[in-house]
Amino acid sequence: MNDQKVDSKVSKDAAKVKKDVGTLVEDSGTQLSEGFEKMADDAKESVVDAALTAKKDVGQTLIEYNTKVQKVAEKVPGDFSQKVASYPWVAISVALVVGFVLGGLFKPSR
Repeated sequence: MNDQKVDSKVSKDAAKVKKDVGTLVEDSGTQLSEGFEKMADDAKESVVDAALTAKKDVGQTLIEYNTKVQKVAEKVPGDFSQKVASYPWVAISVALVVGFVLGGLFKPSR
């Protein structure tokens, strides 16, 4: 009879341990999943913040650049600024050619 009580107690304890280990594993998995979700949300938030900051900085830089270019264009004789406004593709083409020429001059030869 004593052996039966021991066997019964061992079975109950084993079942309890199995249940406790299962609960522990489940809780750990849930915590790990929540941790990954929080990290992913934080990363998304950081990327969105960085993108908004970059967009704002680029927008401000473009406004400053456009203002400076407009001032230079107004100083060129012959209503250059009005012609640029009428034919923007010509101005872009000229700017590209000038950029390539300057790049070729300042680029060290290989």
